[in-house]
Parts: sequence; structure tokens; C-alpha cells
Amino acid sequence: MTDYIKEFAGYLELERNASHNTITSYVRDVTQFSRYLTEQEDVELPQAETEHIEHYIAYMAGKGKSTSSVARGFASLKSYYSYLQNRGVIRRNPAKDAAAVKAERKLPQILTGKEVELFLEQPQCVDQKGYRDHAMLELLYATGIRVSELIGLNVENINLPGVFVRCTSRGKERIIPLYAAAVKALSDYMRDVRPQLVLNPREPALFVNMSGERMSRQGFWKIIKYYQEKAQIDKDITPHTLRHSFAAHLLENGADLRSIQEMLGHADISSTQIYSHMVKQKLQDVYHKAHPRA
Repeated sequence: MTDYIKEFAGYLELERNASHNTITSYVRDVTQFSRYLTEQEDVELPQAETEHIEHYIAYMAGKGKSTSSVARGFASLKSYYSYLQNRGVIRRNPAKDAAAVKAERKLPQILTGKEVELFLEQPQCVDQKGYRDHAMLELLYATGIRVSELIGLNVENINLPGVFVRCTSRGKERIIPLYAAAVKALSDYMRDVRPQLVLNPREPALFVNMSGERMSRQGFWKIIKYYQEKAQIDKDITPHTLRHSFAAHLLENGADLRSIQEMLGHADISSTQIYSHMVKQKLQDVYHKAHPRA
């Protein structure tokens, strides 16, 4: 895989004649954005859209970064994506149309407990697709794993007797527990449905499409949108919404940040702290709506 950040640093040094401090700052800013994309949006750098950059700008502002620091980070991203565009790696610079620095942090969209229940109830276990989709959604909310991790799971990663899933991502492995409903959904799918779907008995993928091949990101995105419409939930549900909801609900019910960090696979605790802000914001909203003197 091409290391575009390293090549970008070389471009700044050789073609832009940038100072060492400037190169260090730009590379640090882009690297931090890359980490954010991976942990919060499940997107790689070259695939980032304008909305991802806007989310990140708000994310930095919400963490207390100064206006100048946020502006510098934004400038770094504009320069980086301009470089990728000139290289022909991307067609357009997603930072070019990003809104100016926002004062308020835009927190990730999450579902309420009732909305999660409604959403998970949508796949009807009456045919192969229903059993598979039900198992996928239950597993996603049970573990909070990234979509790339979900579709990358193999049968060997699921340990039903041990009631856990073994997730390996970016060279690191983590063990995540499963609740009873997820175990049952997986058990039904793996025992009765998956053997009928796979064309090759040696196929390692846990979740396959109706053609018997490993599920793709695009395929799973369509599944999410289909059940959102079916559930008539007004919120914009993306594959990452259940990950955010998983973390926020655990925190609301007393889980500590370190445990949530480990289950989510965040390299930095600061990425997990966003959910503390979400819970605090929710409490403030409830307070101002409910307190007679608020």
C-alpha cells in the first residue's frame, strides 16, 4: 500500500521547500486525521469525503483545540488532498468545500435504546436473507466492531461456546463478549443458513452475500439503508451508527472508558472520550427539558 503521507512529506521538502517544522506539523495533522477516520468513521484517508473533514473540524473544536490549531489542521488537510488530487489519486479535494471552523462540536448520531430494538427487529427470520441480516445487525450492536471488521470476519473468529468474537484488525487482536440474543442469531445463521449460501465449502467468510461470496461494504450499506426505511426511523443510520450507539449505551450503563476503548479497538483513549461528551450532552438536554426552573 502506497504511503501517501510519506510521499507528501517528500513533496513538501523537495518541491515546496518547506521548513522542517512545517513538514512535521503537516504530517502530524494528517496522521491524526487518519487515526480519527479509522477509529470514528471507518474510512481510509484517500476515501474521505467533505463531511468527514467537517466532522473532524468540529471534533477538534469540541476537544478544546484553539481556533488557530484547528485552522492549521484544516490547512494541512487542504494541502494534503490538493497533493493527492494533483497526483491523480483522487478526483476532487474534499477539503475544498468543507465549511469553516465550527464553534460547536458535531457529535456522532446515535440511536436510543428503543430505536435500536426497533431496528434490530426488522430482519424477519423467515428466509436465508432474514436470518443472515438479523445475525449481522445483532453482532454489530453486540460488539461495536467496525464494518470493515464485520465483513472481514471468518467463521473461525466466532466462539459460540466461549460467548465471544475474536476480532483482528491492523495487526492487533481483541476479544469482545457477546450477549445471548447475538449468540442465538449467530448460531441459527451458522448452523442452518450459511452452509446453504456458500458455494465453496472452504469459503472462510462468516457473512456471505446471496451469491455465496464474502459480503462487501457496499452490500452491507444497502442492507442498513433498507432496514432504516423499513423501521421508519428518521435519523440517518449508517453502518457506523450502531458502533457509536454500542459505546454510548455501555457508558450510560456504567461501563468504564478503558474497557470501551479496548472493545472498540481505539489506539488512543481520546478517541473514546467523545462518548463521554455525548452522554453529558444528553444529560444536559434532559435536564433543560425536564427541570421546572431550567
